[in-house]
Amino acid sequence: MATKKRTDADAEGFSAEEKAAMKERAAELRRSRSSKDPEADVLAKIAEMEGDDKEIAEALHALVKQVAPELGCKTWYGFPSYTVGKDIVFFFQPAKKFGTRYGTLGFNEIAKLDDGDIWPNAYAIPKWTAQVEQQVTALIRRSIGA
Repeated sequence: MATKKRTDADAEGFSAEEKAAMKERAAELRRSRSSKDPEADVLAKIAEMEGDDKEIAEALHALVKQVAPELGCKTWYGFPSYTVGKDIVFFFQPAKKFGTRYGTLGFNEIAKLDDGDIWPNAYAIPKWTAQVEQQVTALIRRSIGA
């Protein structure tokens, strides 16, 4: 899949993908007021995914349930996201969402990943492997202070 590069001409407005993500977020907020099962919403989003995105999201969700069952989950801009209370600690952004060549595991400010004056807060995951699972397990545990 080709990656669409943004140009200066694009800077004046949002891309079609960004507009769709914002609409999806507004719908999530409306749905959250009535949804009794946010995990069902996450599982439905994962079920909509294809290929490596779906494999990664399914593996990530299973891993979270195994190593950090205390985390909640919900969708956020259409991404499967994992929470402490109402705060999103981390999320999986599928490659297809914005036409990138890999999905991304992103961490928000609440994640306890601080390491001096600079540290990564997003990780590219092109494919789920045993090594990826090991690294993601460590990141999840660290992000929640476990």
